[in-house]
Amino acid sequence: MTQVQTQPQIKSNAGSKDIFTLAPLPYDYAALEPVIDTETMKFHHDKHHQAYVTKLNEALLASERAVPDTLEALLSEISKWPDAVRNNAGGHWNHTFFWSVLTAPQKSGKPSPALGAAIDKAYGSFAKFTEAFQKKGETQFGSGWAWLVKTADGSLEVLSTPNQDSPLMDSAEQSGTPLLAADVWEHAYYLKYQNKRPDYLKAFWNVVNWEAVSLNFEGASNALKRH
Repeated sequence: MTQVQTQPQIKSNAGSKDIFTLAPLPYDYAALEPVIDTETMKFHHDKHHQAYVTKLNEALLASERAVPDTLEALLSEISKWPDAVRNNAGGHWNHTFFWSVLTAPQKSGKPSPALGAAIDKAYGSFAKFTEAFQKKGETQFGSGWAWLVKTADGSLEVLSTPNQDSPLMDSAEQSGTPLLAADVWEHAYYLKYQNKRPDYLKAFWNVVNWEAVSLNFEGASNALKRH
């Protein structure tokens, strides 16, 4: 596998009104066609994601508090911050992570042997894992996210979070290191799939960047070994 950086620290810019900024997509807007259409990618990244970044900066400036060096550090103490910071910090991190685990259909690949074995151990088979993940996404009431995470005890778990909550937040009901995420807000799929969230989640597997997800798993495993 080619080494790629899938979970960069999202650093803050102290002393600037743009405390956080929006990075470009790591691929062309049309790269995920036909699974996710070009128009959706443009609106999703340039409008929705940008709005989270803009509103996060506004909320942080209004708080007049010292901002941690990274977005990850902010999420780890998010219970101490106003809801406007929580919602928009989550929106920024979740979307940045989401872009990193997607790729063109022809480049999707498959899980590494280590990740594949961990999935089989946790769910019995890859098919049962995808079924569990899709069910979490389909049954998340309203807006939110479906996740595959590695928990503190080293096991894999599929979970969902409402709105822009993240498993990295200190206030999360279920926590873990994200390996994979699917955005199930309607803005992620409505232009192409309308109200058919199950169809979107079924097609989603064709654009999962398994190289990135496998490296996320490897990184989470190494972090557990150091503690």
